[in-house]
Amino acid sequence: MTAKTSQSGRKADGRQGGLRGTLTPKGIVVLVLLALALVLIFENTRETEIRLIVPLVTMPLWLALLAMGVIGALVGAYFMGRRR
Repeated sequence: MTAKTSQSGRKADGRQGGLRGTLTPKGIVVLVLLALALVLIFENTRETEIRLIVPLVTMPLWLALLAMGVIGALVGAYFMGRRR
């Protein structure tokens, strides 16, 4: 048994079907950010040297940027959690 849909594309229980229900403004923003992240990764594949206090480490630039992004997100989440 399938839910009946009306002319507007809504199912009988009020939900939207097809792509209209998944392409919300929030979903579009996520897709755009994902595309930008992929461009950043593919444009920054060369190796770079990074000094970590004492050792000199060679790694792809995109990996270093990703690591700093994750660290920044964790620090931000920590301080937002303490605010509540």
